[in-house]
Amino acid sequence: MNQENQNVEHKRIWKDEYLKWVSGFANAQGGKIYIGIDDDLTVVGVENLHRQLEDIPNKIINNTGVFPETNHLTMEGKDVIEIVIEPCGMPISYRGVYYYRSGATKQEFRGAALHQFLLKKVGLNWEDIPCDGITLDDIDDGAIEYFLDHAIGEGRMEPESRKSSKEDVLYNLGLIKDGIPTNGAVLLFGKYPQRRFVTSSFKIGRFGADDADLLSQDQIEGNLIQMTDKIMQVLSSKYLIRPIHYEGLQRKEPLEIPEDALREIIFNSIVHKLQFGTWNQMSIYDDHIRLWNEGVLPEDYTVETLMSKHTSKPRNPKMAQVFYRAGFIEAWGRGYEKIMKAFDKANLKRPEFNVEQGGVTAVIYREIFMSVRGDKLPNQNRTKTGTEPIQTEQDTQKSSEKTTQKTTQKTTQKTTQKTTQKILELIVLNPYITRNEMAIECGVTSDAIKLQLKKLKEEGLIRRVGADRGGYWEVMDHSS
Repeated sequence: MNQENQNVEHKRIWKDEYLKWVSGFANAQGGKIYIGIDDDLTVVGVENLHRQLEDIPNKIINNTGVFPETNHLTMEGKDVIEIVIEPCGMPISYRGVYYYRSGATKQEFRGAALHQFLLKKVGLNWEDIPCDGITLDDIDDGAIEYFLDHAIGEGRMEPESRKSSKEDVLYNLGLIKDGIPTNGAVLLFGKYPQRRFVTSSFKIGRFGADDADLLSQDQIEGNLIQMTDKIMQVLSSKYLIRPIHYEGLQRKEPLEIPEDALREIIFNSIVHKLQFGTWNQMSIYDDHIRLWNEGVLPEDYTVETLMSKHTSKPRNPKMAQVFYRAGFIEAWGRGYEKIMKAFDKANLKRPEFNVEQGGVTAVIYREIFMSVRGDKLPNQNRTKTGTEPIQTEQDTQKSSEKTTQKTTQKTTQKTTQKTTQKILELIVLNPYITRNEMAIECGVTSDAIKLQLKKLKEEGLIRRVGADRGGYWEVMDHSS
């Protein structure tokens, strides 16, 4: 006799509340309910067998609309009732509530999950529903042109596509029905999509010591096809740093996070979002960035699945196809592989992905920012002697990852040294230079400069002459 699982449930006696389990099985993969067997698989049998063989099917049919197969079994010399529930193509409710069998438990659908379940059961995707009251005038010509420029440039659409009308472009992308743009069309190319779908904007917050310490915030609005460009502009100008270094005589100012990889992470977060759910939310801290989007992974997929070669199963296939044609994402599930390779190439710690709170979180570590500021990431623990790292289960990595970590530390140390050297050079050139002016020249924050100046003073390399206002800096040892 099988233990309870995805398709099997045991009940000592019949209770009408078990109609919830019928709904759950019918909405999932189907299953069997055995009456007369206890949870510990003890066969206790049923009383009034013939009456129950008649009553139970009638209650199921009348309350759920499901027609079960009911069988009389004999186990260990006792009567047992087997109720077989087939999976149903239509959503099945009990007293207006929809249930779903997941593992050995019964789940109740609510909110966005219920909406998504109902659409899936009737063969619809939210992105495919015509957006009532929307016309082609609400679609932005500039957004269409932006898409065509990228798609043609990537060779994923023919140059002749430029001659197509706005309606033809949407029709070829499957984003218009009977002349009415769909929800997906409005999100991708709409002039003011947030008027219809408030939570389609992208939230960014900069936090201090904890989640209650919100220092600044932005909310990026507009169509989704151009949104990532806007997000990257705001991140680059306000939230992330571009440390300056020189390769020969050539000045380099790369973003602290590999830019292409960061774009790929944002694209994926937007495309795979549960579009009628809540906002995409990016929380920026000193040592890491957390990007969360609502919407769990496809069934039978885990984070490990994403990290290996896998079939792409987008939640919004038509919207994903638009992003693919524009060259923003890959169609073969290679996006995560590209992200990891970009971080490896930059000798930075790989991002981590987690399934939590009904969605997917990407955690991106800010190693370069922390090194420029002179800090270390919290997980860089040391032994009592302060010389060697403590090895824990979380810290244990493959030998290749250890090599990457060592290389990362060398890279960040070099970055800090170059910033220090740059500060000394700036002071020599202009002893009256301000901290903000140094920050601009070095491509770091004013707070980072403050810490560097403090260290230089403690080391006796510089000193402040006069007051904070009106005074000037003096380099004590130019050879340093």
